Amino acid sequence: MQHLAVIDLGSNSVRLAVTEIKEDGSFKNIIERKEPVRLSENMGSEMILKQPAIDRTIRTLESFTEDFKDLENVHLRAMATAATRMAKNQKEFLAEVKAKTDIDLEVITGTTEAYYDYLGVINSLPVVNGIIMDTGGASTELVLIQNRQAVNMISLPFGSVTLSEGNIDPDVPTAGQMFKTLDYLNEIFNDIWWLSRGTNLPIIGLGGSNRTLAKIKRRRDKDRKHWDDIHGFHLSNREAKNIFLMLLNDNLEERKLVPGVSKERADIIIGGLCPAMEMMRRLNSDRMIFGKQGLRYGVLYEYLDNLRSAGKINQK
Repeated sequence: MQHLAVIDLGSNSVRLAVTEIKEDGSFKNIIERKEPVRLSENMGSEMILKQPAIDRTIRTLESFTEDFKDLENVHLRAMATAATRMAKNQKEFLAEVKAKTDIDLEVITGTTEAYYDYLGVINSLPVVNGIIMDTGGASTELVLIQNRQAVNMISLPFGSVTLSEGNIDPDVPTAGQMFKTLDYLNEIFNDIWWLSRGTNLPIIGLGGSNRTLAKIKRRRDKDRKHWDDIHGFHLSNREAKNIFLMLLNDNLEERKLVPGVSKERADIIIGGLCPAMEMMRRLNSDRMIFGKQGLRYGVLYEYLDNLRSAGKINQK
């Protein structure tokens, strides 16, 4: 038996998934954690990771290593995404993480992140055609799926934190701020020639901001004990718009009280949902399908395939 530990250090939060893998190829997740660290906080135009955010991140990584240090045969993949990719002090940050946690952070490209999102989705959801949209804290990954194949993919340099900070009032956004944000997204999407091939296709929503839509809707369902069961959950275009409008009309304190909205995300949820809202309008998508298996699970499925190819676990 062996274990795969995957750390996903994003711009807004850091996540840990530990999977127990048996010799017959079966596996189960035994540890899942998510902590808000807001690594990209106040990076600004200079693209410098600030020390308070670095300190929060390192403390969280240290706590993660405690979770799996006593497990046998652990293979660790620790990956950093957009905030670390863009940081001018990336080298210093990675050295500090290594010195204080002994973790070798691997800075992956945006297209690699998009590819792992695709692997996570295609191995866990019955998706034939669609557009994957993974809205993170400082980047958004898009993947066009046709006949279950990744045809096109791209990583865009904006996310819930970067769209929000300095652009959208965290309490009550103004009409002007919303217009500028949506117009900015519209111009960027205009330059992606292959997006038109996703017209009328569903959007597969990954990332904490997008999943918030599903969590709000599930909390409103009568069967509330399964409110967090959102993997594969469908939400219509109209329902998504109504939830977004409700959040837009609330102030910050009211949004914090909405069931399904994380208090740590309430100040950036409007900016975080803008890409999905603009994409649904552009593609005339009638629904969103939500997934909980993105980058970390993509790494897992790739790892399992490599083990099978090497004959280290049995073939399915």
